[in-house]
Amino acid sequence: MGKGKRGGKREARGERWEGNFYGNSENHKNQCYLRPLFSYICSMKIAKLNDGPEIFYTIQGEGKNMGRPSIFVRSSLCNLHCIWCDTDYTWNWEGTRFAHVKDADPAYQKFRMEEQIVEMTEEEIAAEVLKYPCKNLVLTGGEPLMQQLEWMALMKILWESDNDYFFEVETNGTIKPIPLFNMYIDQYNVSPKLANSHNKESLRLKPEALAYFAESPKSIFKFVLNKEEDFTEVQALIHTYQLAPNRIYLMPEGTSPADLTTKQQWLVELCKQYGFNYTDRLHVHIYGAKRGV
Repeated sequence: MGKGKRGGKREARGERWEGNFYGNSENHKNQCYLRPLFSYICSMKIAKLNDGPEIFYTIQGEGKNMGRPSIFVRSSLCNLHCIWCDTDYTWNWEGTRFAHVKDADPAYQKFRMEEQIVEMTEEEIAAEVLKYPCKNLVLTGGEPLMQQLEWMALMKILWESDNDYFFEVETNGTIKPIPLFNMYIDQYNVSPKLANSHNKESLRLKPEALAYFAESPKSIFKFVLNKEEDFTEVQALIHTYQLAPNRIYLMPEGTSPADLTTKQQWLVELCKQYGFNYTDRLHVHIYGAKRGV
């Protein structure tokens, strides 16, 4: 196996797996050795689609890599409950009190957890990923960082098969990555949730995690705006975490081309004024509000 195009970083991924992956903590309880640890990882919770896993080959529709052919693996479970979320089948379970914009639709029902999750080993997931002629893998959800150890086991298998894999994570920015998970990741697409998500601020904004992502050169920040007033929150976060304009992506909230189009003009003007990047939801324009595309 060659060193790949990014030799230094790729070689770092090949380091011995023994070691304290939580950092240099002196607390022995925090120490864990990866080789025996992986033997205890039995399965990963993946979103179910048509009686199978939601693993699919498409293009990245948002952010810095918009338009790039990519394989998506959608994990289930999320620690937030955005009212406009279009992957609510990863968290809006029966018996919860979470609100959703679809609640007004009499046909809408909360999801049965056992019907929306398929459990797979890392080897099974890798076999699905390896079917596709692509090396850009997007770890998405739900909130992927809720299953970091499982992702690490999967990435280890894929990287050992071909060290040109590019690992991209879509995260809400509330969970700090552990060091060896971070070692595998090439890009974090961090999307801090605003008040328009209807999550409590104490849930959606975690200063320690956001500070970590702000300091990481791997991170870009994508903000979902519903109305112009949302920009005040975005400015406050940019100021607090000292985010450079070239790392900022403004995206309209919407699940249909019509919804997105109505917000494009004023978002583009904000990007021009402040030097930010505009990102659309390209997959929605191409495929509509469909899953697995």
